[in-house]
Amino acid sequence: MPEPTTPPRGPVPIRGLHHFAWRCRDGEETRRFWEDLLGLPLVHVIKNEHVPSTGEYCPYVHIFFQMRDGSYIAFFDLGDDTVAAPSPNTPAWVNHIALRVDTVEELRAAKARIEAAGVPVLGITDHHIIGSIYFFDPNGIRVELTTPTVPQAEMDAHAREAHASLDEWTERKAGQREERAQHG
Repeated sequence: MPEPTTPPRGPVPIRGLHHFAWRCRDGEETRRFWEDLLGLPLVHVIKNEHVPSTGEYCPYVHIFFQMRDGSYIAFFDLGDDTVAAPSPNTPAWVNHIALRVDTVEELRAAKARIEAAGVPVLGITDHHIIGSIYFFDPNGIRVELTTPTVPQAEMDAHAREAHASLDEWTERKAGQREERAQHG
């Protein structure tokens, strides 16, 4: 693709998520979890010996599971039976993918189905705007299934306050950094 000569004005026109990709230990084990248990159909498989973006030799299979909105969750099986290592400086609950279901009833049904398959599930957790359950896939990826629990008008009110709320957090962090510098 040729580079544009002048940068376009305005924000990048991101429409939505195309796919989230992660390393998996085993493509078939991952398929059983995401397709058979969670119901996301396997819709595309890419097999390659070289990475298209870098040219690096690394045989892999890239598998895509489609969500109802047309986006995907995808995985790379590099053929070595290894999962991605968790981040050593980040608690296990932080890095996760959250997927939406439409109702609390669907969330309850999903929890029952996942637990019946022997997968431990936390929740339903009330986050004041959403209800969520949490569990890990076979690759150690924390998955959240969530559903809105408040009207859109309440979400719109939160959106109006979002920048001020983040500014307050940023100021608090700066104060804590200053405090540590003075005492540490």
